[in-house]
Amino acid sequence: MNDTLDPVTLAVLRGRLEQVADEMDATLYRSAFNPIIAEAHDACHGLYDATTGDTLVQGKSGLPVFVGAMAFAVRATAKAAAPRGGMKDGDIWISNDAYDGGTHANDFKLVKPFFRNGKLYCYMASAAHWHDVGGAVPGNYNPAATECWQEAVQIPPVRIVQGGVLDADVLAILQANTRLPDSLWGDLNGQLAALELGAKRLHGLLDEYGDGLVLNALGELRSRALRLMRAHIASLPDGRYSFEDVLDNDGIVNQPLTIALDMTVAGDRLSLDFSRTSPQCAGPVNISRATAVAACYVALKHLFPDVPANAGVLDAVDFVIPDKLVISAERPRPVGGYTETILRMIDVIFSAAAQADPTRAVAQAYGTINALSIAGHRSDKGREGQRWVMFSFFGGGHGGHSGGDGLSHGNAPISTATIPPLEILEAAYPVRFTEWSLRADSGGDGRHRGGLGAVYEIELLEKDAEVFVFGERGTSPPKGIAGGGPGALNVFRYENAGEWHTPPMVSKMRGIQLARGERVRLETPGGGGWGRAAERPASQREADAAMGYVTAASGKKASE
Repeated sequence: MNDTLDPVTLAVLRGRLEQVADEMDATLYRSAFNPIIAEAHDACHGLYDATTGDTLVQGKSGLPVFVGAMAFAVRATAKAAAPRGGMKDGDIWISNDAYDGGTHANDFKLVKPFFRNGKLYCYMASAAHWHDVGGAVPGNYNPAATECWQEAVQIPPVRIVQGGVLDADVLAILQANTRLPDSLWGDLNGQLAALELGAKRLHGLLDEYGDGLVLNALGELRSRALRLMRAHIASLPDGRYSFEDVLDNDGIVNQPLTIALDMTVAGDRLSLDFSRTSPQCAGPVNISRATAVAACYVALKHLFPDVPANAGVLDAVDFVIPDKLVISAERPRPVGGYTETILRMIDVIFSAAAQADPTRAVAQAYGTINALSIAGHRSDKGREGQRWVMFSFFGGGHGGHSGGDGLSHGNAPISTATIPPLEILEAAYPVRFTEWSLRADSGGDGRHRGGLGAVYEIELLEKDAEVFVFGERGTSPPKGIAGGGPGALNVFRYENAGEWHTPPMVSKMRGIQLARGERVRLETPGGGGWGRAAERPASQREADAAMGYVTAASGKKASE
């Protein structure tokens, strides 16, 4: 078969390859037991290079940060497999190693070597957030962890499928290390089914177009991503652009941690230097270097959205991330709250890029997923003593931008996940949402206003439960750009005996005891504003007030 590519065939193959990953995503979402996968879509699938492990293709609905980190996971798995007979046809490997290609221990990665005619052609991989994998805290967001073993069970790369047969011994170990073995079994099967379908679809595509032509297309798509990235970087003014921001604390020591970036544009090359970032810390806001690079990948895709999503995005970028920083932590430093730290990395990249070209950048989004676990045992008839764990994350406002106001009540910019619907959470767990609304006055003022955060109030319907919260932005609000104002701070409160309390560390706490009828309340930040507030038209301010987005007091303050 002719392996020469023409533009039309390349476009068709790009769509067909993305469809392979998209179908894997859809298969898992439809079959997973866990609402964080099935409803929130906290998962992803992709194809990876047989030699380097680099990203070739990702699904459009999967979490981009997973896709960036998965390249490291594929390489780590191949390295682990080498002295154990190597990757074989019919095998699938599993791992949740957060330090060598992972994110945190809830995110289980499955890697399947894909063979054609007895030769390794590429890797297929699946990543998904499992509901509970042991550790001290149900749901695993342990704000008081000081080492990884306090967060979750640690699984290095091992074969979960050998020669097409599921390994019952490995499965038994996994199910023994969760509070929810049925959920784990369902999610694992969903990932296995997704990889099986992906292999079937890829074989069909290769049968139709030929192995060589598709391989050429994958190479050309990476080359085009690199050329486009270089063009975008070259369009920015040469120079050094610096920005720093903070995390509230690490959950152990109530002191802020700095995430600092010095970004240098030199022709068509970009350098991201994080050397001034705080050292690795005692608590679980550390992340691995692989996760840090993945966060940069996500931020760059936001800034340059037309660049194809593959490893070519990073080929024009130099990373300076010294060892043992909070963004390059080493085992056994805890990393369970990785989401909060990568959100701050994205914030500083957006704000540094705004100095180079404010029309391209977006003001900071709300900057925390507010990971919340409520857990207990059932007391209703027929389910007495049954363990239940509700884990969820929550939305907030996105930053204003040169084209308009920020999105209200959106999900975090690290992902394409969705906020789980309250109807699903109420149906699955003994809770009731007494409020789910937009938070007035939470968006930063500016020529283009930041999007609004949200208010969530949750009442316990069981006789008792324990609550764990892991959030951020309780002391330092999301920043505006180009003269825009900050969004509101994050607020978490809980009710005990008719009185409301806030955590000593503002955004993080474990072991909150609730009785029936008591509530927890989240008021999430809005996004930062874009441009000077004085430039916002009076008609838009009137519309904001009419919709209840701002109150009279806030409108008066903005006009002063």
